Amino acid sequence: MRFLSTYILFMLTAPTSAYRPSFDKFFALDTDSQIPLDPTMPDKPQTLSQPGVLISDVMGRDRSINVFAGFARDVEAVASRLDDSSVNSTVLAPLNSAIDKLPGKPWEDQNDYNDFGATAYNGDDGQERARRNIKRFVQAHIVPTSPWKENERSRSLLDGDKEIWWEMKDGAMMLQPDGIEVQNIASKVGNGEVWIIKSVRNYT
Repeated sequence: MRFLSTYILFMLTAPTSAYRPSFDKFFALDTDSQIPLDPTMPDKPQTLSQPGVLISDVMGRDRSINVFAGFARDVEAVASRLDDSSVNSTVLAPLNSAIDKLPGKPWEDQNDYNDFGATAYNGDDGQERARRNIKRFVQAHIVPTSPWKENERSRSLLDGDKEIWWEMKDGAMMLQPDGIEVQNIASKVGNGEVWIIKSVRNYT
């Protein structure tokens, strides 16, 4: 079983107070290693295109987004898509630090706590709820379009999600309508691109 899967299962079966520590105790975070977009050529990031490579090949290379990359690998439908050369995607990968700042973890949903209390993620049923929440979190950050042109309206893989687009604003790529800045385009490969974003999408 993958390390991340083991980690999630451990955290899900632990008491609530035990699975709220900062992610940086479990993952090496590095948010300063990215090459920013060239402000004079915003549509041409300082990243070489790798047409013979797939998103699945590069997702785990960047330490600043390895939390999201791990979640994506654990969602079978998403992992299969990112390993498929016949379908393109734009991955909106939040920084580890952005995930760490969330009021709850990606597998948590306040509605689950309202319905099932503090033990919402205990046991087999609780773990299934957590897996479902992780899947929604990951799907909300995968856009089934690449290349994704400026102001082109699209939707994520999450059913019922709102329209999203990006635009240049004051020299920065901004993901709309939430106003999330794209830190940089980390990879351009045969089946799409990996964009590193500074905040988690509001998809609820």
